[in-house]
This record gives sequence, structure tokens and C-alpha cells, in this order.
Amino acid sequence: MTRIVPTSDPHRPDPLPRTVYRARGGGEVIDCHPREVSQLLAEGGPLWVDIDSTVRSQHALLEKVFHFHPLAVEDTLNPNSRVKIEEYEGFLFIIIRGVSLASGTDDPYDLETKDLYCFLGSNYLVTVHAGPMESVDRISDVIRRSPDLLNRGVERVLHAILDDTVDAYFPILEQIDAFIDGLEERVFVEFDDTALRDLFQVKRLVLSLRRYLQPSREVMNVLTNRPSTLITPEVQIYFRDIYDHVLRINDALDTYRELLSSTMDSYLTQVSNRLGTTTKALSLVATMSLPFVVVSGMWGMNFSHIPLSAWPHGFWLLLVVQLGLGLLLLCYLRWRRWL
Repeated sequence: MTRIVPTSDPHRPDPLPRTVYRARGGGEVIDCHPREVSQLLAEGGPLWVDIDSTVRSQHALLEKVFHFHPLAVEDTLNPNSRVKIEEYEGFLFIIIRGVSLASGTDDPYDLETKDLYCFLGSNYLVTVHAGPMESVDRISDVIRRSPDLLNRGVERVLHAILDDTVDAYFPILEQIDAFIDGLEERVFVEFDDTALRDLFQVKRLVLSLRRYLQPSREVMNVLTNRPSTLITPEVQIYFRDIYDHVLRINDALDTYRELLSSTMDSYLTQVSNRLGTTTKALSLVATMSLPFVVVSGMWGMNFSHIPLSAWPHGFWLLLVVQLGLGLLLLCYLRWRRWL
């Protein structure tokens, strides 16, 4: 028998936690009152409870109903908790960080992160997060449409949530790929002076993603390889798929970092080459003007007797001499292959 309690109760100031329970006889309970969670937990069927830590009445279930360790409960309120996996008596405690590109800012390279806390027991899964979380919402819709996922065990629900959270990196990688393509065109084709600033921002984005992803690699490695009474070897194969995704994302981030470093080096090389070309042109102008400066300076001195000063064609003779010296100097520079 299916029993559904709506989450929007006008007589309750606080929203209900998201709850899905599958009875052994085939019935289901969806979004029940928090007082009924302890009863469902005692019945022994697979139970998933999703808690919004910003709602105090929901967060109180962690201590009053599930009796989790106080240190684990404290971690769920700390937004700076590190990504990790810890084994307590009767349950596993997992922290993983979800990322997405921030849509509420003008900076296209701004990241938005949110921690997801998971408590895995023998017949229950409790997820905790602050505010809405897209990966949890998507898996909730899947479970409500298809009860088979929860019937396979709460560890399969944990796998689905972690898999969706890690897969959220792939759209960001596609966006980074588009950023890098645009930057390469601006550097090699247009030589945009503002490209260097965007290069640093994209590189910072890649390094931030790598910093957030690196601890998840260890978590997935433990879920895949460490024996546990709460995760069977058959289910660990599914976590191995998430581990492979983490490795793929990490390799892609390393590739992007190398591409950005190469693009930055190419940009700085182009700047140096352009500066060298400009310096070379200015040096050529200065060198070619040297005969004019010397000859004009010598015949411009304030002496009474200067050769050719009284000759009516002296100016044109000196002009021809200056041009001739300049041409000879130009031929010499070309012969030495300095031009």
C-alpha cells in the first residue's frame, strides 16, 4: 500500500524532510512526518532520508532518531569540512563536494561548491546538505518514478547520488574546453592584450576543480577496494565506475592545465618577439640616422673656417655623402644578416 504525505503542509512552518521507504511487502511511504521515521527505521526496509541542514527540525533527526556520532553531526554543520570517508560503529560517513559554475554572477569562471554528507547504514541512507542540491533532486525524481532502485539496496542509491555529483564535473570540462579554444584564437590569431587576464582566470578555475576533485579520488578508492559489511563486493563494482570517472576528470584537468601553461608561454613569447621587433626597428632607425647626425654636427660647428662652407653646392654634396653613407651602412647590415 502506498502512502504519500505532501511536503507542503500549511500547518507546519518547516518543510518536511524528503523521505522514501520501501516496505518488504512491496508498499512505499513517501515524505512522511519526522515522527514516523524512527518507526520506518525499525521495520527494516530500505529507507532514504534527505535532510536540509538549514532547517533545524530536520537536522535534529540526525541525533534524536538516528543517533549518529556527535563528531559526524558536527561536520554536517561545517561548510569547510574536508572531503573524506570515515567508518563508525554501524554506519559509514562520507563527505563529497559538488561543484557547478555559478549562474548568479557576471564572472563566467566563478565556481559554486556545496558539500554533501552521506550516512550509510545497513538499511538506511541519510543525505544532508544546505539548501537544494541538483544531484539529490535528480536522483529523488528517479526513485519516485522507479522504485526498483531503492529495492536494490540503499547502497545503490548512494552510488547513484555520488555518480551524479561527480558527473557534474563533465559539463564544466566542456565549458573549460570552449574557454581554451577561445583563448587560443585570441592569443594566436588576434593577439588580444586582455587574453592574459582570462588565461589566469581559467587556469585558476582548473586548479580549483583539481583541488576539489583530488580528495574525492581517495574516497572512491576506499569505497571501491576496502572491504565493508555495508557495501557488498557486487555493489563495489558500481563504485569502481565512479572511480574511473574521477580519474578521467583528473586526467582532463591535467591536460587543460598543460594547455593553459603552453598558451601562456606562447603569449609571453609573442610579447617578447613583438618587443624585439620594435626594438630592432628603433635600433635600425637610430643606426641609419647616425651618418646624418655626424656629418650635420661636424659642418654645423661654430668655427670661422669650415671646408666647403663658402662653396655654393656644398649643401648638396654633403647631402649626397650622408645618403651614400646611409646606403653603405644598410648594405653592411644586410651583408652581416643583422636585418
